[in-house]
Amino acid sequence: MSDDKKTVHEPDANLDPLSGETGAHPVGTGIGAASAGAAGAAIGGAIGGPVGAVVGAVVGSFSGGLVGKGVAEAIDPTVEDAYWQSNYSSRPYVDTSATYEDYQPAYRTGYEGYSRYGATGKKYHEIEPDLQRDYETNRGKSNVTWDKAKHATRDAWDRVERAVPGDIDKDGR
Repeated sequence: MSDDKKTVHEPDANLDPLSGETGAHPVGTGIGAASAGAAGAAIGGAIGGPVGAVVGAVVGSFSGGLVGKGVAEAIDPTVEDAYWQSNYSSRPYVDTSATYEDYQPAYRTGYEGYSRYGATGKKYHEIEPDLQRDYETNRGKSNVTWDKAKHATRDAWDRVERAVPGDIDKDGR
């Protein structure tokens, strides 16, 4: 085994815990694998019985993991944060007395939430309670309540969804 790997110490390097390579997205990969694995098992079971269910789960998990990782890799949190920092004040839902730091956790909840939940195939309104919980857990010192933050969260979710090929949550956006 060689010790000549380059170590990346950037905050968004997403290092793979096993290989040390950059670009690991375990949450996106796991969600994609779980969602597609369950679907593959159901289809395989309907067609080929118990053996078909096992084969379907394995094939579905593998392909779903790749899709989930692809969605996660398509989202660059640094780019998203910079975009919203430059554009938040022009959004119709933003309170003019609030700063970007007040809305930043809501935007982060939206773009990270898409990375985390987008590959589940659920519609936004089905995911919104999870996003609210994420926001409330991670909002820090922001004074923006969920009733106001949810618009920023949805805005960030929609921006990422438009940038990723396909309509993963099938809401027509």
